[in-house]
Amino acid sequence: MRPGYFLLIVLLLSLQSGFSQSLSNRYSEFFTIGVAITPRSTTTDEAKLIVSQFNSVTAENAMKMGPVHPQEDQYNWAGPDSIVAFAQSSGMKVRGHTLVWHNQTPAWIFKDANGQEVNKEILLKRLKEHITTVVTRYRGKIYAWDVVNEAISDNPNEYLRNSNWLKICGPEYINLAFQWAHDADPDAILFYNDYNETDPVKREKIYRLISELKSQGVPVSGLGLQAHWNIYHPSAAQIDSALQLYSKLNVNLQVTELDLSVYPSGPDSTFKPGTIPAEFTPQQEQKQIEKYREIFAIFRKYKKQITSITFWNISDRRSWLDNFPVRGRKNYPLLFDKDLKPKRAFDAVMNFQ
Repeated sequence: MRPGYFLLIVLLLSLQSGFSQSLSNRYSEFFTIGVAITPRSTTTDEAKLIVSQFNSVTAENAMKMGPVHPQEDQYNWAGPDSIVAFAQSSGMKVRGHTLVWHNQTPAWIFKDANGQEVNKEILLKRLKEHITTVVTRYRGKIYAWDVVNEAISDNPNEYLRNSNWLKICGPEYINLAFQWAHDADPDAILFYNDYNETDPVKREKIYRLISELKSQGVPVSGLGLQAHWNIYHPSAAQIDSALQLYSKLNVNLQVTELDLSVYPSGPDSTFKPGTIPAEFTPQQEQKQIEKYREIFAIFRKYKKQITSITFWNISDRRSWLDNFPVRGRKNYPLLFDKDLKPKRAFDAVMNFQ
């Protein structure tokens, strides 16, 4: 399809979307409003919603190391390319996600031809090649990258996650990843990205990591707060305290993977058929409305530090929280329902003075 035709289609989708209000327009004076998408979602009726409501996109999975680089001599560019083309044609920004992670990493990268674990020199060489190839391909098209994802341990007694990256390379893989990404695109904003960012113990470790990287001259320029929260937790005080602390880092803050599960976390999340309703209940809806209103009021309070809010998935039609962590359980974590219509929580986010 010729670029001109593609742009025309995107413009028509925007005009015909049927939405009288737009998240990205409402928050234009505060921060960019993004969404995690798949290549397929750019070709379905979801494209209307994407174009009308958001001005930034993130590839949910297509740019992660496993999908994009499944074999040492193979890169899968079709999915990432289609997302970048869609964004460019509709005037959207693109966040890159993610260059180094302990999950969705292809097995080959840690093994030699005999299936034995590679040494530090080989692994770092492979990582540099991967980062340089991916970031260079999208230089000038992707304005920000989640360079290192979830490197901090959730164990209160452990600092860094005991991943293969750490075991083979030591902590310097983090420093080098940022340097190689910066070398490949000096203009990109480079993020460390993590979850449980409001937990009092983990937030101190996140703050420590960014502080240490900056003191060592590592080109980290952003902190990504995933914000996989639920309608019960974290509290407003916990969110505010975390943002107050992170604001002292003097880096670009972004909420990178926002959703609000309608179920509590921990032991109370156990699903027993017949005890937890399969559908979105009025009680869950009301709590979600209140929670979305609460957290966006906090986000607006930190508008000088926060530059982007990205929702993780488009609507309740499909969410990564469906069947996770409990198989057979449907979740309803977003602002749009299964029919792509705005929920009452949408109004709570949009209506403020």
